[in-house]
Amino acid sequence: MKYLIAGLGNIGEEYKHTRHNIGFDVVDAFAARHNAVFQNDRLADVAECKWKGKTFILIKPTTYMNLSGRAVKYWLDKEKIPLENLLVILDDLALPLDVIRLRPGGSDAGHNGLKSIQESLGSNQYPRLRFGVGNQYPKGRQVEFVLGKWKNTEEPVVQEKIEKSADIIESFASIGIARTMNEYNKLTFPLGK
Repeated sequence: MKYLIAGLGNIGEEYKHTRHNIGFDVVDAFAARHNAVFQNDRLADVAECKWKGKTFILIKPTTYMNLSGRAVKYWLDKEKIPLENLLVILDDLALPLDVIRLRPGGSDAGHNGLKSIQESLGSNQYPRLRFGVGNQYPKGRQVEFVLGKWKNTEEPVVQEKIEKSADIIESFASIGIARTMNEYNKLTFPLGK
């Protein structure tokens, strides 16, 4: 069984560890857990690891967020991975910081990375892990917020959620999306003071 785990983000130092790059941070954590090393390849930085008889192809698209779909489609086709074995990890403004939501499909909800993937795949029925980043920004400052760094007070919960997201990837591949959703979608992560 092969899985494509696509963490969304933007390449470049200025985007490192910003809210919008949480997908990169999650796949980095998963790769580190499984001793996988990223190499630059076609349209993405790519790593491969095996766990419990399953193969994970991890990608961090180098296309920038708005063209993420090109990388996702290329690697799905190249590795012959079925759509239901794709998991896209992204930041979500509509969710508060203390939650993570695994979904089997759905709209792009205005997220340019998902919009691009939906256009490239011709479908919105693919699993995604939505990492809540909250929406604590003044009106009209959404871009600065998502491209901004985490506050010091947010760091502990972000790190905890990154580790939990790596658990979710393993669970998704071993017990399936429905049971994983039942187990993890109800969790909340207490925020520090």
